[in-house]
Formats: sequence, C-alpha cells, structure tokens
Amino acid sequence: MHKQTILGLAAVFAAVLGAVGCNDSLDPTHHHSIPTAGPGLLAATSGPSGITLDRAEIALNTGTGWGVGETHVGKAFDVNPHLGDAIVATFFWLGSTNTINTVTDHLEDGTPVGNTYTLVDYVTAGGYSMATYVATNVQNFPDPAPSSAKLLAVHAIFSNQITEGGIMISAYTGVSSALAQALGAHSSGSGAGSGVTIADPGSIMVGANALAYGVSMSTGVVGMTEPPGFTEITWASDASIKAVGDYAVPAGGSVDPKWTWSFASPSTWFATVLSLNPAGTHLVFTVQPSTTLPLTTIKPPVQVTAVDDLGNPVPSFTGSVTIAIAHNAGLLLPGTLSGTTTLSAVNGVATFSDLSIDQPGNGYTLQVTSSGTTAAVSAPFNIGLF
Repeated sequence: MHKQTILGLAAVFAAVLGAVGCNDSLDPTHHHSIPTAGPGLLAATSGPSGITLDRAEIALNTGTGWGVGETHVGKAFDVNPHLGDAIVATFFWLGSTNTINTVTDHLEDGTPVGNTYTLVDYVTAGGYSMATYVATNVQNFPDPAPSSAKLLAVHAIFSNQITEGGIMISAYTGVSSALAQALGAHSSGSGAGSGVTIADPGSIMVGANALAYGVSMSTGVVGMTEPPGFTEITWASDASIKAVGDYAVPAGGSVDPKWTWSFASPSTWFATVLSLNPAGTHLVFTVQPSTTLPLTTIKPPVQVTAVDDLGNPVPSFTGSVTIAIAHNAGLLLPGTLSGTTTLSAVNGVATFSDLSIDQPGNGYTLQVTSSGTTAAVSAPFNIGLF
C-alpha cells in the first residue's frame, strides 16, 4: 500500500552524546559501530538548480561484531559534507514499529553537533521497518575535518533493543536552507513477491530542478535493477537485507521511481521517494549606489550579485536583471534614472556602469528585479551636494 500522508514533522531532540558515550567509528570491536557492508559512492552530478550529491555512506549489520541488544544505529561520513548541506538519513531495522526516540549528529570524538532531523516517512511490513529523516542547512562541524576524530556522524537512538539495523546517509549541496521550504512531496510503499517484483513507492510531483531521493530495501538479497532516470547513491547488503539509494534532479513534473527486484523466494520490499527543493536565488547589492551630482555617472559602478539562501554567490545565474528607482527623492521634480538599466548577469553578477539621475534629492533608493529571483532594494543615497 502507498502512504502519501505526512507522518508529521516529528520533533526530534539532540542527545548529550558525551554522556552516553556514543561513537560511530568503523571499529568493529566497539558495540556502537556498524561495520561497512558495501561500497560508498561520491558523485558530482547536479541539475541546473545547483543541487549536487556531496557525500554518501551506508552500513548494515545483523549482529556479527555489533552486539545483541543495541539501541544505537549510526554511521560517520568518511569525508565531512559541506556546511549548509541537507542530509537525508534512512534507517533499516528488524521491528514493526518506529521506536526511534532521537535522530541527531555528533563528531567522532563525541562532541555533540545538534542539527535537527525530522521524520519524513516511515513504512513497515513483514516484521521490518524503514524510516527516513531529513536535516537542512547542517552546521557546527569542521569543513573539512582536520582528523578522523572530527568526522560528522549521524545516529538514531531506539527505545528498545535492535538486533538487526542499518543506516544510509547522504548529503546534498544547493537545497533550500529552511525545512518548510525545502521539503516537497513524499510517498512510501511496501509489498511482497516471490519472482520478478516491482517496488513502487508511488508517484510524486517534483518542482523544477528539485532533488528526487529514492531508497528501496528488500528482505531478499538478490539482483535488482535501478529506476530509469535515477543515479545510484550507494548500496549495501548483508545476510538478511539489501538496501539501495538513488537520486535524480529532474526538470520537474511527476516522478515515480520503480526498482525491479528479482526474488528467488517470498520476500518483502520497501520503497520511499521524497523531494527536496533547491535553494532560492536572491539579488543583493554588492556595490551600493553612492552620492553623486545630477546627470553624473554613479561611481563606483553599482553591482548586484545573485546569491542562494545561505548568501553564497550563484555563478550559474545568467538571468536578465533590471534596475529602477525605488524611492524617488527628487526635490523639485521626480528624478529619472538613465543609462543601461537592463543587462544579463555574468557569472551571477550584474554591473551597472553608466547609471545617473537627473534631479537632486536626499534618500534615493534603487531596486533590482529578475524573473524567478527575490528582488532587492539598495541603501539610501543622495544626488547633489548633501
């Protein structure tokens, strides 16, 4: 059955990791670690929005070297993601209810980081469960990590003992920094089969150049075909389950990833798809207009830069930018702005080098606009000897 109902933007809280002594290293002798069970993949594919897969890791374990009765499932990145990334964390475990109390992050030396991870989708069938959490605009860790002790780890704390568990974490640049704006549609599904079986989480609508993240898990460790149009993030398998993640940055519209599992015996499948929206583009004045005489070119040239939600320049922006008077401060007559008032940005920057205003006044402002971006208004400036 498919579930498109939002399971609630569940509030999760940060654990005081130093107190509980959690560590997500790959040391198999440490009961809080999960040995890796498959290859990780670093990709650099991105869409026009600039959303890029930054890092991805996965680990599964059914008990060997892990310890019966664990309540902790976690994994560290082998290389830290970037500050401001969005992190998607999917957990797999043996159990029929979501008993995760906390999803949070810390450094490998135990230092709490404390980003907020929100439950997006949970699905259970055949005695197993899969839950996906998202954090946006992650902060408070070194980028890059100066040592393995400063690697960022994500983990879940369960209220009960887990004998089989796993985690897939992936980080993406270019996602909107606020979760309310970042999180788009999502859907999950589960089912069973004994031969060639399609795992279909359901169709969702995806905004233009948004991220479509898909993950599938099965209790049959068999061959699998990726969804058409999606790129593999990473995968892993062990004696009991196999899990794979995929993503796409489509032009927009309906997205319906379908994994083809080749089961040799009765098995259960799970699948989730979610959408994360790209960071919005804003215009900012990086060189403000300055006081000058009437009919005299404003110097230095007024400069406007396209930036994302975090204030980072967007060099891929080449849109047409228009500048105009916002507050007309002409003393006797309204001022008129002359010069080249519409031009295309180059590497995300628009430079207006020949602007002038004909009427004296105190407290003029200029406004810049461009299709698909947030407009900006300059600081006040004067025309004349004021």
